[in-house]
Amino acid sequence: MTADADRGGVAGLVDHLFRQQAGRLVALVAAALGPRHLDLAEEVVQDALVTALHTWPHRGIPDNPPAWLLQVARHRAVDAIRRRRFQDEDETALEAAVATSLAPSRGAGGDMDAELALVFMTCHPALPAASRIALTLKVACGLSVAEIARALLADEAAIAQRIVRAKRQIRDHQLPLALPEAGELGERLPSVLEALYLLFNEGYAATDGDALVRAELCFEALRLARLVAAHRDVSRPETHALAALMLFQAARLPARVGHAGDLHVLEQQDRRLWEWPLVDEAFRELEAATTGTRLTSYHVQAAIAAVHASAPTFADTNWLRIVELYDELMTIAPTPVVALNRAVAIGLCRGPAHGLNALAPLDREASLERYHLLYSSRARFLSEVGDASGAADNYARALSCQLSKPERRFLEVQLTRLRGD
Repeated sequence: MTADADRGGVAGLVDHLFRQQAGRLVALVAAALGPRHLDLAEEVVQDALVTALHTWPHRGIPDNPPAWLLQVARHRAVDAIRRRRFQDEDETALEAAVATSLAPSRGAGGDMDAELALVFMTCHPALPAASRIALTLKVACGLSVAEIARALLADEAAIAQRIVRAKRQIRDHQLPLALPEAGELGERLPSVLEALYLLFNEGYAATDGDALVRAELCFEALRLARLVAAHRDVSRPETHALAALMLFQAARLPARVGHAGDLHVLEQQDRRLWEWPLVDEAFRELEAATTGTRLTSYHVQAAIAAVHASAPTFADTNWLRIVELYDELMTIAPTPVVALNRAVAIGLCRGPAHGLNALAPLDREASLERYHLLYSSRARFLSEVGDASGAADNYARALSCQLSKPERRFLEVQLTRLRGD
């Protein structure tokens, strides 16, 4: 143990470990208990984290915090087995499985398989499509129900119900906690990748709160994407494409937020602050993604990010190529958000009037009615064509949407500059 730590430092470390280790710990405990005891696995891991929060300020932080948490979770699991009665199960055998699987002397080689097995089980095709993503984000990625609801643009109560039903279906169908066979991979991989994509996006642009960026979520999503891409049994070109996209975006994080926590949009970012080793890795992953014949939205989004990474400055960006890539993306994933991004690219490529024309049809999209980027993008183009009044109205509409505090400050600054206050 290290010397006594202050409570604030311990709380920060525990929160960090929760984001970085909760999924791994739940996977290991669930692998020992069996998938029907997923709730118990989550419970004992949560209990281990709470124990750390109360113990470490007095006894000091252990030399190996993740190993300490795993052993506390192991003891909690054994205690729970002894207290409870598990119908149709050999409790002695279950206790022995936990004690053996989570013993301090066990090797770490199975950690990756256990994590991936958990992720792929939560995305099993026997579960409703609407439940797979929510369950994966909750159990394997450690997001709260509120965070998942924001990421999926859904009601919290509905998300909670989906998760409860999915866990019950895992028990009823006796779904295995194991990596899928090759023939089953195609059914599950899209849900796995979507969950990781949403996890990364929640970290890259938090939908609420004081911080714009939650880097721990970004790097947890990236870590899991790397696991999938590196595992010979489940790796596919689209996984490399998603890893490339995350790496390109993660490389920008140091320049995305200023010292005061303010948002720096791509145009304002100091590219010298980008993590260029991550950019190099991204290009390698993008190259690995070209081995297949199927083009996915992750391929095209990564290609767009690569164009940005290849430009020495924002002014040097090849906007014509980005518009072409968004045209391609619209044929694969014609979503309102993709259409919005395409319209912005058109405005930056061909001029603000063209951008406004491309944005006009999106007024009929109900899903964008409370999406601040629609209004802030229009405000920018209206300002550039000389319509200050229209621009101010759109900045005001953007400010009426749900925003993180840095986003709100950024928009308020734009509105103040427009009015000349």
